[in-house]
Amino acid sequence: MVIDSRIMESPEEAALMAEESEEETGNELSDGELQEAFAKGLLKPGMNVMVDKRKKFVNSVEGLKHCLADFRKDLPWPERLDMTNPPAEDILSKGQVTAQQASNGELDADDDFQREMFFYRQAQATVLESLPLLKMHGIVTKRPDDYFAEMAKSDQQMQKIRKKLLSKQMILDRSEKAKKLREQRKFGKKVQVEVIQKRQKEKKAMMSAVKKYQKGMTDKLDFLDGDKAKTPSDSSKKVTNKKGPNSKRKYKDQKFGFGGKKSGKKWNTKESFNDVSSFRAKVAHAKGGPRGKKGQKNSKQNKRPGKSVRRKMKSRS
Repeated sequence: MVIDSRIMESPEEAALMAEESEEETGNELSDGELQEAFAKGLLKPGMNVMVDKRKKFVNSVEGLKHCLADFRKDLPWPERLDMTNPPAEDILSKGQVTAQQASNGELDADDDFQREMFFYRQAQATVLESLPLLKMHGIVTKRPDDYFAEMAKSDQQMQKIRKKLLSKQMILDRSEKAKKLREQRKFGKKVQVEVIQKRQKEKKAMMSAVKKYQKGMTDKLDFLDGDKAKTPSDSSKKVTNKKGPNSKRKYKDQKFGFGGKKSGKKWNTKESFNDVSSFRAKVAHAKGGPRGKKGQKNSKQNKRPGKSVRRKMKSRS
């Protein structure tokens, strides 16, 4: 800690602190000395202020000359491997920045694409110029076929990594299998529901077919055969697509007619009045029987015998 003597209250205290600070290098006091000064009452609030040390700038001329001499060493090029060249020409995109534009300062440094392309083409030109120099100095640039490089990590470490990767893969496989099983269960439940719905639909269709057969709306028993009798063409057709009416419709037509006007059907017309082919005189005049009853033939023969006659006949038998 550095004590600023300018904010001391009395000159005696300032002199005392100045003497103590001269003894210490860098005007620093230890913790014990600070505790003693605080016990004597020399330290008061606002007296001690932390002052940052100024950075010491050293102008080492000898060191700079030594570094410059190292840079100026005339070493052969294989020891330096330095290249200074402009970027290669961009043949594919002539409209982009060229080497002349870069040298004239026309390259936009804020454009990321132009900057990266400039670095790429400069590296390309460096490779094209350095490969012949490396071959000239006898430096091999390609890896031999039988090249064997020692691994950066030991075999034990690689085995640990392999086990770790295998364990992660097993965990992933288990999770995938569990996921597939859950999906299969969901799919199985869905298929089961579909099968149950299909059976209910078939049962409903059969019951409706039985009811139609009982009511006489159809005379076919194909619904008893099930799916064997069904064909794609039959399933698409409806029951109403038939050639003629069913038996129930025929009976109602016979009983009630085919619709239209019902009254006045038995009225005579000119044709029916002149047509006497169905006239029978005996039936019309009730010949051969009593006149009181029309249409009765031989009423005496059909007359029931009396009670006394029936008793006699019963006693004879």
